[in-house]
Amino acid sequence: MPVQFIGFIGSNYTSEIHPPQGPVINLEHIEKVARVHEDGGFHRALIAFGSTSPESILIATHAAHATSRLGLMIAHRPGFTQPTLAARQLATLDHISKGRVAVHIITGGADAEMHRDGDISTKAQRYARTNEYLDVVRSEWTSDQPFDFKGEFYDVQGGFASVKPLQKPHIPIFFGGSSDEAIPVAGKHADIFALWGETHDQVREQISRIRAAAAKNGREIEFSLSLRPVLADTEEAAWRRAEDIEHRVRARREAQGLKTEGHAPPNAGSQRLLEAAANGKRLDKRLWTGVAALTGASGNSTGLVGTPEQVADALLDYYDLGVTHFLIRGFDPLEDAVGYGRDLIPLVKDLVAERDARGVAKAS
Repeated sequence: MPVQFIGFIGSNYTSEIHPPQGPVINLEHIEKVARVHEDGGFHRALIAFGSTSPESILIATHAAHATSRLGLMIAHRPGFTQPTLAARQLATLDHISKGRVAVHIITGGADAEMHRDGDISTKAQRYARTNEYLDVVRSEWTSDQPFDFKGEFYDVQGGFASVKPLQKPHIPIFFGGSSDEAIPVAGKHADIFALWGETHDQVREQISRIRAAAAKNGREIEFSLSLRPVLADTEEAAWRRAEDIEHRVRARREAQGLKTEGHAPPNAGSQRLLEAAANGKRLDKRLWTGVAALTGASGNSTGLVGTPEQVADALLDYYDLGVTHFLIRGFDPLEDAVGYGRDLIPLVKDLVAERDARGVAKAS
């Protein structure tokens, strides 16, 4: 099965090792990094959502205008916009972009972040709300007649959208969340479940859980894995670069007065990464947990370290576990995206094609 690569479009040039450069919304950077991803063979790019960040749908609209082929994976938090309106917003952008929109549902596992937006619900309530939210969104996208929906959180009477997604049957739904509350909702609604860069055993176990939840709804599901590849011409140089990144992350966090140890986030996904990091900085073939340990695994923070050939080989191990989408982004946001498109993505695509061809040959 062909693999798809997902990059990352920030609203300005920043990362764990780079203070923000330029205005909060740097239109030139958005345009440049979007084009780099398009030219580099990425299938999509993620536009993130946070309680203090620019609005993701609007950033995606600008990125769509700057490109012609690149897909846009828009992080979206249910509950802050009415689902009927969100469905129409995303469907409208799907037409404007000529069918390049996907939505990444991030319900929210940290109470403190939710409180910044005035949401005081519990995690269990949030996932129950997300379940209803996606029921309504899907109806808006697919129903050819007005529909009613009565739930605990939403009461829609005569709902209907004259604008349907250009993509059929609807816009692809990515879904993030590893808690016990999240898994049943993912099994019901997700087209692609998003994993962070965990160990092989953790990924194998998580894929099994999600597949079982999807099977209860008579569905099959695909999987995405998020990683921070660190590449160099030699393995030794790649590990030196990883160590330098760790030093720079530590220095920047200390300058900001942020913790570099002993802090555990409340969301299950980060806790799983920290469980892996507790077993060492280098796991499996070349999984690197150094930055995850420093940052409390706040988001996509584990990497694969090595030459392009070594990292491509390591990605194929995850492909063999069932992963078909790889979300990769670097600590040097623009420069790493160029390198991935030039040195890594073509290698992985060729290796997957060769492996699939051998599988077909054996089967025949």
